[in-house]
Amino acid sequence: MEDSKVRAFLRDHPKLLGALFGATVLLSQAGSALAGSGATISGP
Repeated sequence: MEDSKVRAFLRDHPKLLGALFGATVLLSQAGSALAGSGATISGP
């Protein structure tokens, strides 16, 4: 029941759906960039 309410809300607000998708992509890219630039220690 909750899923249909969310689906109906996003269907009525397509700009919000686009903003949520953009934020998801941005956060996934930022997480990958931060993980890739972390300091590494090689050797004992």
